[in-house]
Amino acid sequence: MKNNDISVLLVDDHEVVRAGFRILLSSQPFIGEIKDVNRGELVSQEYERLHPDVVVMDLSMPGIGGLETIRRLHKQDAGAAVLVYSIHDEAIYVERALQAGAMGYVSKNSAAEVLAEAVKTVASGKQYIEQQLMPEADDVRYVDIEHYRQTVASLSPREFDVFCRLARGMTAHAVANELHLGYKTVANYNTQIKSKLRVNTAAELANIAVVLGIIKP
Repeated sequence: MKNNDISVLLVDDHEVVRAGFRILLSSQPFIGEIKDVNRGELVSQEYERLHPDVVVMDLSMPGIGGLETIRRLHKQDAGAAVLVYSIHDEAIYVERALQAGAMGYVSKNSAAEVLAEAVKTVASGKQYIEQQLMPEADDVRYVDIEHYRQTVASLSPREFDVFCRLARGMTAHAVANELHLGYKTVANYNTQIKSKLRVNTAAELANIAVVLGIIKP
Protein backbone atom coordinates (compact mmCIF):
# COMPACT_ATOMS: atom_id res chain seq x y z
CA MET A 1 0.00 0.00 0.00
CA LYS A 2 1.15 3.51 -0.77
CA ASN A 3 0.37 6.35 1.61
CA ASN A 4 -2.01 3.98 3.43
CA ASP A 5 -4.21 3.85 0.33
CA ILE A 6 -5.55 0.39 -0.53
CA SER A 7 -5.57 -0.34 -4.25
CA VAL A 8 -8.45 -2.50 -5.46
CA LEU A 9 -9.17 -4.64 -8.50
CA LEU A 10 -12.91 -5.21 -9.00
CA VAL A 11 -14.05 -8.31 -10.88
CA ASP A 12 -17.71 -8.43 -11.94
CA ASP A 13 -19.38 -9.04 -15.28
CA HIS A 14 -22.04 -6.37 -14.77
CA GLU A 15 -20.95 -2.83 -15.66
CA VAL A 16 -23.60 -1.22 -13.45
CA VAL A 17 -22.47 -3.28 -10.47
CA ARG A 18 -18.84 -2.34 -11.04
CA ALA A 19 -19.81 1.32 -11.23
CA GLY A 20 -21.71 1.02 -7.97
CA PHE A 21 -18.77 -0.65 -6.26
CA ARG A 22 -16.49 2.12 -7.47
CA ILE A 23 -18.69 4.79 -5.95
CA LEU A 24 -19.07 2.88 -2.71
CA LEU A 25 -15.38 2.13 -2.28
CA SER A 26 -14.04 5.47 -3.51
CA SER A 27 -16.03 7.19 -0.75
CA GLN A 28 -13.72 5.56 1.81
CA PRO A 29 -10.66 7.65 2.77
CA PHE A 30 -8.35 4.62 2.87
CA ILE A 31 -9.18 3.41 -0.66
CA GLY A 32 -6.74 4.39 -3.38
CA GLU A 33 -6.68 3.36 -7.03
CA ILE A 34 -9.61 1.24 -8.25
CA LYS A 35 -9.43 -0.76 -11.47
CA ASP A 36 -11.96 -3.24 -12.79
CA VAL A 37 -12.36 -6.13 -15.23
CA ASN A 38 -15.49 -7.91 -16.40
CA ARG A 39 -14.45 -11.56 -16.37
CA GLY A 40 -12.17 -13.98 -14.59
CA GLU A 41 -10.01 -14.67 -17.62
CA LEU A 42 -8.53 -11.16 -17.34
CA VAL A 43 -7.66 -11.26 -13.66
CA SER A 44 -4.28 -12.99 -13.85
CA GLN A 45 -2.89 -10.52 -16.37
CA GLU A 46 -4.31 -7.45 -14.63
CA TYR A 47 -3.14 -8.67 -11.24
CA GLU A 48 0.39 -9.06 -12.56
CA ARG A 49 0.24 -5.58 -14.12
CA LEU A 50 -1.41 -3.69 -11.26
CA HIS A 51 -0.41 -5.63 -8.12
CA PRO A 52 -3.57 -4.53 -6.26
CA ASP A 53 -3.74 -4.83 -2.48
CA VAL A 54 -7.19 -6.43 -2.64
CA VAL A 55 -9.17 -8.20 -5.36
CA VAL A 56 -12.93 -7.82 -4.82
CA MET A 57 -14.62 -10.54 -6.83
CA ASP A 58 -18.07 -11.83 -7.70
CA LEU A 59 -18.59 -15.59 -7.98
CA SER A 60 -21.29 -15.85 -10.65
CA MET A 61 -19.62 -14.87 -13.89
CA PRO A 62 -19.59 -16.38 -17.40
CA GLY A 63 -16.44 -18.14 -18.54
CA ILE A 64 -14.19 -19.70 -15.91
CA GLY A 65 -16.28 -18.26 -13.07
CA GLY A 66 -15.28 -16.81 -9.73
CA LEU A 67 -14.15 -19.96 -7.92
CA GLU A 68 -11.78 -21.06 -10.66
CA THR A 69 -10.48 -17.49 -10.94
CA ILE A 70 -9.69 -17.45 -7.23
CA ARG A 71 -7.95 -20.82 -7.49
CA ARG A 72 -5.78 -19.65 -10.39
CA LEU A 73 -4.94 -16.37 -8.70
CA HIS A 74 -4.02 -18.15 -5.48
CA LYS A 75 -1.71 -20.43 -7.48
CA GLN A 76 -0.18 -17.36 -9.14
CA ASP A 77 0.29 -15.58 -5.80
CA ALA A 78 -0.48 -17.44 -2.58
CA GLY A 79 -0.53 -14.09 -0.78
CA ALA A 80 -3.22 -12.53 -2.98
CA ALA A 81 -5.92 -10.92 -0.84
CA VAL A 82 -9.22 -11.94 -2.45
CA LEU A 83 -12.51 -10.72 -1.04
CA VAL A 84 -15.64 -12.34 -2.43
CA TYR A 85 -18.62 -9.97 -2.73
CA SER A 86 -21.51 -12.16 -3.82
CA ILE A 87 -25.29 -12.39 -3.90
CA HIS A 88 -24.90 -15.96 -2.63
CA ASP A 89 -25.15 -15.99 1.16
CA GLU A 90 -25.28 -19.76 1.69
CA ALA A 91 -22.55 -21.35 3.81
CA ILE A 92 -21.50 -23.78 1.08
CA TYR A 93 -20.44 -20.86 -1.14
CA VAL A 94 -18.40 -19.33 1.67
CA GLU A 95 -16.71 -22.67 2.26
CA ARG A 96 -15.94 -23.19 -1.43
CA ALA A 97 -14.51 -19.68 -1.78
CA LEU A 98 -12.23 -20.12 1.22
CA GLN A 99 -11.09 -23.50 -0.07
CA ALA A 100 -10.21 -21.88 -3.40
CA GLY A 101 -8.03 -19.31 -1.63
CA ALA A 102 -10.25 -16.33 -0.76
CA MET A 103 -9.45 -14.41 2.43
CA GLY A 104 -12.87 -12.88 2.91
CA TYR A 105 -16.54 -13.15 2.02
CA VAL A 106 -19.37 -10.65 2.27
CA SER A 107 -22.86 -10.57 0.82
CA LYS A 108 -23.97 -8.01 -1.75
CA ASN A 109 -26.88 -7.37 0.60
CA SER A 110 -24.52 -6.12 3.30
CA ALA A 111 -24.15 -2.48 4.28
CA ALA A 112 -21.49 -0.30 2.67
CA GLU A 113 -19.59 -0.15 5.96
CA VAL A 114 -19.30 -3.95 5.99
CA LEU A 115 -17.66 -4.06 2.56
CA ALA A 116 -15.31 -1.24 3.52
CA GLU A 117 -14.31 -2.99 6.75
CA ALA A 118 -13.83 -6.26 4.88
CA VAL A 119 -11.52 -4.63 2.32
CA LYS A 120 -9.43 -3.05 5.07
CA THR A 121 -9.24 -6.33 7.00
CA VAL A 122 -8.12 -8.58 4.13
CA ALA A 123 -5.68 -5.90 2.97
CA SER A 124 -3.99 -6.25 6.36
CA GLY A 125 -3.63 -9.99 5.81
CA LYS A 126 -6.48 -11.11 8.04
CA GLN A 127 -9.55 -13.17 7.18
CA TYR A 128 -12.98 -11.51 7.15
CA ILE A 129 -16.27 -13.41 6.99
CA GLU A 130 -19.45 -11.39 7.39
CA GLN A 131 -20.97 -12.36 10.73
CA GLN A 132 -24.39 -13.33 9.38
CA LEU A 133 -22.78 -15.78 6.95
CA MET A 134 -21.17 -17.84 9.71
CA PRO A 135 -23.13 -21.05 10.48
CA GLU A 136 -24.52 -21.53 13.96
CA ALA A 137 -22.66 -24.18 15.96
CA ASP A 138 -25.87 -26.02 16.80
CA ASP A 139 -27.32 -25.91 13.27
CA VAL A 140 -28.47 -29.52 12.84
CA ARG A 141 -28.56 -29.16 9.06
CA TYR A 142 -24.79 -29.46 8.95
CA VAL A 143 -24.94 -32.83 10.69
CA ASP A 144 -27.84 -34.19 8.64
CA ILE A 145 -26.30 -33.29 5.28
CA GLU A 146 -22.67 -34.11 6.04
CA HIS A 147 -22.49 -36.88 3.44
CA TYR A 148 -23.78 -34.53 0.70
CA ARG A 149 -21.64 -31.65 1.87
CA GLN A 150 -18.40 -33.62 1.75
CA THR A 151 -19.10 -34.92 -1.73
CA VAL A 152 -19.97 -31.50 -3.11
CA ALA A 153 -16.91 -30.05 -1.37
CA SER A 154 -14.77 -32.56 -3.26
CA LEU A 155 -15.97 -31.31 -6.66
CA SER A 156 -13.51 -29.28 -8.69
CA PRO A 157 -14.32 -25.56 -9.16
CA ARG A 158 -15.57 -26.23 -12.69
CA GLU A 159 -17.63 -29.26 -11.59
CA PHE A 160 -19.21 -27.12 -8.89
CA ASP A 161 -20.11 -24.40 -11.40
CA VAL A 162 -21.75 -26.99 -13.65
CA PHE A 163 -23.47 -28.69 -10.71
CA CYS A 164 -25.06 -25.42 -9.57
CA ARG A 165 -26.45 -24.68 -13.02
CA LEU A 166 -27.76 -28.17 -13.65
CA ALA A 167 -29.39 -28.13 -10.22
CA ARG A 168 -31.19 -24.92 -11.17
CA GLY A 169 -32.73 -26.71 -14.15
CA MET A 170 -30.45 -25.49 -16.93
CA THR A 171 -29.89 -27.87 -19.83
CA ALA A 172 -26.40 -29.02 -20.75
CA HIS A 173 -26.58 -26.85 -23.88
CA ALA A 174 -27.50 -23.79 -21.79
CA VAL A 175 -24.70 -24.49 -19.33
CA ALA A 176 -22.24 -24.88 -22.20
CA ASN A 177 -23.27 -21.53 -23.65
CA GLU A 178 -23.10 -19.68 -20.34
CA LEU A 179 -19.73 -21.10 -19.28
CA HIS A 180 -18.26 -20.98 -22.78
CA LEU A 181 -17.64 -24.72 -22.83
CA GLY A 182 -18.29 -27.40 -25.41
CA TYR A 183 -21.52 -29.36 -25.07
CA LYS A 184 -19.64 -32.67 -24.80
CA THR A 185 -17.48 -31.23 -22.03
CA VAL A 186 -20.55 -30.25 -20.02
CA ALA A 187 -22.16 -33.64 -20.71
CA ASN A 188 -19.04 -35.33 -19.33
CA TYR A 189 -19.13 -33.11 -16.24
CA ASN A 190 -22.80 -33.97 -15.82
CA THR A 191 -22.01 -37.69 -15.85
CA GLN A 192 -19.08 -37.30 -13.45
CA ILE A 193 -21.06 -35.19 -10.99
CA LYS A 194 -24.01 -37.60 -10.91
CA SER A 195 -21.64 -40.50 -10.45
CA LYS A 196 -19.89 -38.86 -7.51
CA LEU A 197 -23.21 -37.99 -5.87
CA ARG A 198 -24.72 -41.38 -6.79
CA VAL A 199 -27.79 -39.91 -8.44
CA ASN A 200 -29.30 -40.31 -11.89
CA THR A 201 -31.52 -37.30 -12.54
CA ALA A 202 -31.42 -33.51 -12.57
CA ALA A 203 -34.24 -33.53 -10.01
CA GLU A 204 -31.98 -35.36 -7.57
CA LEU A 205 -29.22 -32.82 -8.17
CA ALA A 206 -31.73 -30.05 -7.46
CA ASN A 207 -32.79 -31.74 -4.24
CA ILE A 208 -29.21 -31.99 -3.02
CA ALA A 209 -28.60 -28.33 -3.90
CA VAL A 210 -31.70 -27.31 -1.94
CA VAL A 211 -30.68 -29.42 1.07
CA LEU A 212 -27.23 -27.81 1.05
CA GLY A 213 -28.73 -24.34 0.74
CA ILE A 214 -27.09 -23.73 -2.62
CA ILE A 215 -30.42 -22.92 -4.24
CA LYS A 216 -33.71 -21.82 -2.71
CA PRO A 217 -36.59 -24.33 -2.69
